[in-house]
Amino acid sequence: MFKKILIANRGEIACRVIKTARKMGIKTVAVYSDADAHALHVKMADEAVHIGPPPANQSYIVIDKIMDAIRQTGAEAVHPGYGFLSERMDFAAALEKEGVVFIGPPSPAIEAMGDKITSKKLAQEAGVSTVPGYMGLIADADEAVKISDQIGYPVMIKASAGGGGKGMRIAWSAAEAREGFESSKNEAKNSFGDDRIFIEKFVTQPRHIEIQVLADQHGNCVYLHERECSIQRRNQKVIEEAPSPFLDEATRKAMGEQACALAKAVGYTSAGTVEFIVDGSRNFYFLEMNTRLQVEHPVTELITGVDLVEQMIRVAAGEKLPFAQKDLKINGWAMESRLYAEDPYRNFLPSIGRLTKYNPPAEGHSVRGGIVRNDTGVFEGGEISMFYDPMIAKLCTWGMTRADAIEEMRLALDTFEVEGIGHNLPFCAAVMDHPRFVSGNITTAFIAEEYPEGFEGVTLDAATLKRVAAATAAMNRVAEIRRSRISGTLGNHERHVGEKWVVSLQGESFPLTIHADKSGSTVKFDDGTHLRVESDWTPGKSLAQLLIESQPLVLKVNEIPMGFRIRVRGADLKVHVRTPRAHELSLLMPEKLPPDTSKYLLCPMPGLIVKISVEEGDEVQEGQALATVEAMKMENILKAERKGVVKKINAAAGASLKVDDIIMEFE
Repeated sequence: MFKKILIANRGEIACRVIKTARKMGIKTVAVYSDADAHALHVKMADEAVHIGPPPANQSYIVIDKIMDAIRQTGAEAVHPGYGFLSERMDFAAALEKEGVVFIGPPSPAIEAMGDKITSKKLAQEAGVSTVPGYMGLIADADEAVKISDQIGYPVMIKASAGGGGKGMRIAWSAAEAREGFESSKNEAKNSFGDDRIFIEKFVTQPRHIEIQVLADQHGNCVYLHERECSIQRRNQKVIEEAPSPFLDEATRKAMGEQACALAKAVGYTSAGTVEFIVDGSRNFYFLEMNTRLQVEHPVTELITGVDLVEQMIRVAAGEKLPFAQKDLKINGWAMESRLYAEDPYRNFLPSIGRLTKYNPPAEGHSVRGGIVRNDTGVFEGGEISMFYDPMIAKLCTWGMTRADAIEEMRLALDTFEVEGIGHNLPFCAAVMDHPRFVSGNITTAFIAEEYPEGFEGVTLDAATLKRVAAATAAMNRVAEIRRSRISGTLGNHERHVGEKWVVSLQGESFPLTIHADKSGSTVKFDDGTHLRVESDWTPGKSLAQLLIESQPLVLKVNEIPMGFRIRVRGADLKVHVRTPRAHELSLLMPEKLPPDTSKYLLCPMPGLIVKISVEEGDEVQEGQALATVEAMKMENILKAERKGVVKKINAAAGASLKVDDIIMEFE
C-alpha cells in the first residue's frame, strides 16, 4: 500500500480524500493556489505545496506544477478528485512516465471514455443506445447552427472535455445555437483548456440516472446501483438521491450490466460513472461516461456501505475488489443537497465573500434513527473565492425509506447555518417540501417547470404558519422576561409580561394567548385551537430547536424590533410579536417602497466583464444581449428586460465589478 499520496484538487473533494487516506494510515500532500493558502484542505493535509496564482489555468490544471509538487514531496500516487485534471489523459500519461500511480483509470480508458465525442462513437459501436447527434468537430458558429437545424431543436451544445455543467447550453432556436456555441466554447477553453464542442438532440422530459461502476486490475467489475440526478439547474446537479424512485429491478439490472460491459470493453479500472437519460417508459440511452469519482458519490456510499475512495486507492495499488455483484445490496435511501455559493433570490447568481457564520448540522446518527453527513471544504471565517466552482458543501442524509431520508434532510437543512454570502439552502429546503419531488415525479425540467420565474422564497401553508406563530410567541415571552429584568436586581424590579399577543407573519395576523409552565407553553389561538410548545431556546441563540405538539421544528433566528427574522423550510419571514394595542397602531404605518432601478443594467454578481454587446445610442429590444459577465468559471449573458435606448455605458470589457455596480444606463 502507498505511504504518501498527493491530491491534485482543492475544496471539499480534497478534504474527502484526505479523510479516507488518514483512515488507511496514508500520508497526504495538498496543493494550493494563492487564493487557497488558508483553505481547509491545506490545513488537513500532512504537507502542502504552493502551485501558483488563483486562476485554475495558472495553478490547478498546470500539469508541470503538479509534477513539481510530486517530486518535491516524494508522493507515490495521485488522487485527482473530480474536475481539473481528473479526466486529462496527458496528466495520467505524465504520471505513468514519472513512475507515479494515478488513482483512477488507465490513460487509454480516459482517452476512450473521457472524451464525450469518442465515447459516444465507442458506445454506438458496442451496440449501446445513444442520443442522436453530431459527433464530429464543429468549426464555427455558422456550422453549429447548420448542424442544429438538421438535428432539430431543441439541441444540447456541449464541451467535449466538459463536466459539472460547464461549457453546456440548450438551444431552442438558431439564434440561441449561435450564442450558445460561442459561450460554450469560451467556457470550455477557460475551464478545461479544450474548446471542442459537439451537438446532440436534447430529449425533453428526461430523467438523469447514472450507474456507479467499480473495476479492478484483475478483470472484476461491479455496479453499485444507481443515482437519480434529475434535479438540475443550468445542467448542474442540485439534488441527488440513491436509489432512483423511478427504476424497477429489471431496468436497474439492465442498466448496471450495460455499464459494466462498457467499462470492460475499454479496459476500465477504478471508480467510474456511466450516465443515462431515461424516458417515461424506462427506455434508457447512454449519455456519457465520467472516468472519475462523481461529486454525488456519498449517496452511493450511504446505501451500500462501500467507501469508494478507499476502493479507488486499493485498486490503484493492485488489490482485488473485496466483494462480488451479489454482495452489493441496496440498504435504505440517501439524499444529497449541494450547498452552492449562489443566491437563489437573484436567479442563482454566484456570491462571494467571507463566511461570517458556518455551522453545519452534527454528523452521525440522528435522533430519528437516520444518518447525517456533510462533505465540506470551508470553515467559519473563510473566504468564498470567485475563481472556483461555487459548491462549498454536500449535505447528505440517510433513512430506511425515501420519506425518512427526505425528513432527515428537511431537519438538517433547517439546522444548517450559513451567513455572509448568498446561498441556496432555502431553495434546497423548498425542493424537499415540493409535492412533485416528494412524489418522485421528477425530470431534468423540474426546476424550469416549477420555478419558471426563478425562486422567490416559500409561502408557508396555514398549518406551518400557526406552528411558527406559536413558536415565536413562546420565544418572545422568554425574551420579554429577560428584558423586564434590571441587571443586578433579579426578581425585584420585574414588570409584568402579558399573556395576550398578536403574531404577524407572511401577511397574516394571529391573536393569541400564551400560558407558560415549568416545561413549556400552551398557545391558544382565537379560533380555539391550542399548540403546546417546548424549547430550551434563550435570547441571542441563532438556532431554535423546538417541539410543537411533540413534533420537531427548527428555526434560524435573528432578533428585529418587536419580533424576529425567522428562516424555516425555505421561507424567510419577518415575524412581529406585538401587544394588541401595538398591533392596532402598526396597521396605520405606511409601507416603505424599494428604489426604482428599471433604467439601469446592474451587475448581478461580483465578476469580470467579458464583453459589452451594445454601444451608447443603440436601440435595444427585449431579450437582446447587453453584456457578458464571468464569475466562478461560468459566463452569464445579461439581456434587456424591455425595449429601450442605451444612454450611457459605465463599464468596459476587462472591468471587475461588484454586485449592483451600474454597467449601463437607459433613457
